[in-house]
Amino acid sequence: MKKQKWVPISGFDLLSEEIVFIILDFLNENSLDKKSFSLVCKSFYEIESRHRKLLKPLRSEHLPRVLARYPYITTLDLSLCPRITDASLAVVSSSCRGMLTSVNISRSKFFSQLGLSNLVMKCNNLVEIDLSNATELRDPAAAAIAEAKNLEKLWLVRCKSITDIGIGCIAVGCRKLKLLSLKWCLGVGDLGVGLVAVKCKDMRCLDLSYLPITNRCLSQVLELKQLEELVLEGCFGVDDDGLAALKLGSSSLETLDMSSCGNVSYRGLSSLTSAAGSLRQLVLSYGSRVDHILADTLKKLSMLQSIKLDGCNVTCQGLKAIGNWCVSLSELSLSKCVGVTDEGLASLVAKHKDLRHLDITCCKRITHVSLAHVTNSCTSLASLRMESCTSVTPEAFVLIGQRLPMLEELDLTDNEVDDEGLKSISGCSQLVSLKLGICLNITDQGLIHIGINCSKLVEIDLYRSAGITDASVLAIAGGCPSLGIASLSYCSSISDRSLRSLSKCSKLNTLECRGCPLVTSLGLAAIAVGCKQLSKLDIKKCRNVDDAGMVPLARFSLNLKQINLSYTSVTEVGLLSLASISCLQSLTALHVEGMTAAGLGAGLLACGGLTKVKLHAVFRTLLPTVLFRHLEARGCTFQWRNKVFEDEELDPKCWKLQSSAQSQFN
Repeated sequence: MKKQKWVPISGFDLLSEEIVFIILDFLNENSLDKKSFSLVCKSFYEIESRHRKLLKPLRSEHLPRVLARYPYITTLDLSLCPRITDASLAVVSSSCRGMLTSVNISRSKFFSQLGLSNLVMKCNNLVEIDLSNATELRDPAAAAIAEAKNLEKLWLVRCKSITDIGIGCIAVGCRKLKLLSLKWCLGVGDLGVGLVAVKCKDMRCLDLSYLPITNRCLSQVLELKQLEELVLEGCFGVDDDGLAALKLGSSSLETLDMSSCGNVSYRGLSSLTSAAGSLRQLVLSYGSRVDHILADTLKKLSMLQSIKLDGCNVTCQGLKAIGNWCVSLSELSLSKCVGVTDEGLASLVAKHKDLRHLDITCCKRITHVSLAHVTNSCTSLASLRMESCTSVTPEAFVLIGQRLPMLEELDLTDNEVDDEGLKSISGCSQLVSLKLGICLNITDQGLIHIGINCSKLVEIDLYRSAGITDASVLAIAGGCPSLGIASLSYCSSISDRSLRSLSKCSKLNTLECRGCPLVTSLGLAAIAVGCKQLSKLDIKKCRNVDDAGMVPLARFSLNLKQINLSYTSVTEVGLLSLASISCLQSLTALHVEGMTAAGLGAGLLACGGLTKVKLHAVFRTLLPTVLFRHLEARGCTFQWRNKVFEDEELDPKCWKLQSSAQSQFN
């Protein structure tokens, strides 16, 4: 009798496919993890193929192979592909067919109605299509979209050549639409919008921003029984007289955006919101004056939770009137509002103690008095944004740490906070985002407390905070293992020690260290090796970074999408090495010494995934026109700058004074 060979059984062989799918669901943080899983064995390779439902490729030329590898995808995001043609859509149509439910083609202008028609006819289960920025599409393309009978969500942002006729076709053909965005579709007016309102009775969300519509179509829109969100930003054809004559029936409306509607005052708003008893969010940014009359007009909105008044002229009496509302707001935005004072803000927050999000950015008239009232009344705040509140004294910031234990987001950019304030703020152990740019009073002493106590920090911004050295970054990197975004730009004392410490933060995806002269290629190499998820890198004015720093990036930073090499010592050798990063899409290279025209041209050709390149204008004449035509045909766009070479960087205090004087002058 022949002896049978014993074959060991892996533990995974005993698991069902459903259990392995659950395991794969946990591997979403790093795209390379699933790839590593699939390379273990043939079984894992096949399971990962069946598990993947979403695909976001970088190159359209890879579509045939990738779609063959993943035949079960339902969501296809092509927004990172610079050139999607009718041939590309034909590949999608043939490969995906009835499986595909969502497709995003929002970054390409190279396909036509023929490709769309093929896609819609073969992928007949499409529920979502994003065609934003397809500025060349015209009404025949809209007619092709109309064949998607199951369509529920459609984005046509900046499709400026589509007219009422095309939108009418969509309205008639796509009766199941629940979301439609026509923002900046300048060829669409009252007729097209009216047809949508008449035909698409299930509409929940409608964005009509910057359309040349008037009050005439609004009466039809507001009769939609299930409409929940209506965006009318920048609709200058809507005015008080027309709104006053409307008979409204939109009792389901929950979100209304009337920002930048310069011809609408309290009279029009009173008519528009009279039947909106379910309204929860109201956006009136950059609109009419917010006084007690307007505030009293909105008083009857008993379910209102969020109001945004950014850029409005807000009076003290207006804020007091908002404070007297019977509702309990959870979000209030007063960013860049002229007229916000201690008296008005204190009166408001005293009545709205359940505020979770407060934005008082650039409210330069408020002082420590306001901060005292905010921290005393709104102890449940999760987000406080107060950039450039320059009249608040350093001592007041201590109150944030003492009274706001649930704070998750804090923006103190361009403020007088000092180390004592940071020591207190470090008590906010739930902090996820902390912005301290242009805070000239802080030093390592204060930031070390943040590093020790705020372990959940994901984002830290220290832009132009001149008192910061490596000791601060070491503390942050060591105490915040989930750090994903770090801005150290123009912190001139930062060196490679900081970058080596940040290299231990494996989740770091964005690093900005422009204007850090002590940073070299050695520090950059440490980042490349340790931070595999790095996708955005800004090393502008790091003159000690050269080609030696590009090689490890090319070897390890396979997720890198955006890089700024301006004012570095990188040459065409370094640029050519970056060509191996297939994800690289955005490149800025101004005043790069040693970069010749021939070398730059070769580098641009080698980096096949580039979609956006920013160069000095001199290269426009030095490089052959045929090169630009070839790159633009691949989907790459160029931005040209005539910026004069900047040899020296301003001292942060001088820079701050200069910026302040310029903003006052403007």
